[in-house]
Amino acid sequence: MAVTEQQARRALAGVMDPELQRSIVDLGMVRDVKVSDGRVTVTLALTTMGCPLKDQLQKDTRAALLKVPGVQSVDVRMEEMTAEEKARLYGDQKQEQGGLAEKFNHVEHVVAVMSGKGGVGKSLVAALLATGLRRKGLRVGVLDADITGPSIPKMFFPNGAQPGSSPIAILPAETSTGIKVMSINLLLEREDQAVIWRGPLISGAIRQFWTDVLWGNLDYLVVDLPPGTSDASLTVLQSLPMSGVLLVSSPQGLAGMVVRKAAQMVRQVGVPLLGLVENMSYFIAPDTGKQYDIFGPSHPEIMAAQLQVPFLGRLPIDPELTSLCDYGQIESYKGDAFQPIVERLSQMTPEAKPPAMPAPAQGR
Repeated sequence: MAVTEQQARRALAGVMDPELQRSIVDLGMVRDVKVSDGRVTVTLALTTMGCPLKDQLQKDTRAALLKVPGVQSVDVRMEEMTAEEKARLYGDQKQEQGGLAEKFNHVEHVVAVMSGKGGVGKSLVAALLATGLRRKGLRVGVLDADITGPSIPKMFFPNGAQPGSSPIAILPAETSTGIKVMSINLLLEREDQAVIWRGPLISGAIRQFWTDVLWGNLDYLVVDLPPGTSDASLTVLQSLPMSGVLLVSSPQGLAGMVVRKAAQMVRQVGVPLLGLVENMSYFIAPDTGKQYDIFGPSHPEIMAAQLQVPFLGRLPIDPELTSLCDYGQIESYKGDAFQPIVERLSQMTPEAKPPAMPAPAQGR
C-alpha cells in the first residue's frame, strides 16, 4: 500500500509540542515532507537548535509516522527557523518586542497581594494563598514582583531552585506540589545577592516575568507585590490582566493607614479590591492556650467597612509557620486558619481582565 504525503501530514498533525501542547503542524514546525517507497523524510524547523526538547520531538514524530500503514522507515531532520518563520509563529510585534511566551499563556485569575507597608506579611499571605488554592486541585503560579526584596523562593524551595529554559521562554520553577514560581532570586548566583536597580529596570523585569515566562494554563496566578504605591505596584496593576487585589494589614495603626493608601491606588487604576486579611492578629500560648494581642487590639472589620471591602479573616502569629517558611516547607503547613479565606476568595474572584490604560502622569 503506497503512502501519500497527505497521509504523512495528517499523522504529523497529531504530534504535540511538549511545552505548548499544540500541533507541530499548527505551529509551522513542519517545513518539508517527502515520501518515497515507504520511506518518509520530514524536516522540522525549531526556533533554536539548542531546543532541550529536540530529542522528544524527533522521537514523537518518528513514532507517529511509523503508525501509518505502509511506512517502513522514517528520517527526521532538524533545522532552525528563519526570521520569517519565527515572525509568522509569534507575530511581528512579539518578535520585535519580546514577550513570546505571552501568546501561549492562559491564566484565568490574576490576584495581587498588596499592603503598601513592609513587614505585614504580604509574601506569607501570597504563599499561603497559593498553597491553599493548590490543595483545592487548582493550577497555581506565584509571580514574585518584589524585585529588590524577594522572599517567595525561600519559603517554597528547601534546597534552592532554578528556572528552566525553552526555545521561546523561561520556564518557572515548580514546587513539590506543582506550584509554578518565578522570582528574581531564582536567577541570581546567591540568594543574598543585592539587586540594585532603579524603577525602570524593576518595572521591566516585572513585565518580563509576565510576557517572557511560560506559565502555561493556570487557574490562578498570585502576584506578591512589594511595599509602596510606586513603579513596581503600578506596573503590575496596569500591565497584567488583573482579577483583583487582596489587601493585607496588621493590628498596628500605622499599617492600617498605609493600607488605606494602597486601597486608594488600586481604585484609581480601576482594579477590584477583593478583601482584607489581617496578619499577626494574635498569639496563642502553647502551654496555656491563652490568646494574647501582642500588637494591641485590632479592629479589621472597621477598616474593611471603611474601605468597603469584605473582611476575609485573621491570621495568628504561629512559630511553626515561621519555622516552615525558613526551611522552605510552607506547603507542609496545615493552614487551618487560612483555608476559609481561600474558600471565600476563590468564590468571589472574577476572571482576569485586560490591562488597565495607564493613568495620567502625576508629579515625579
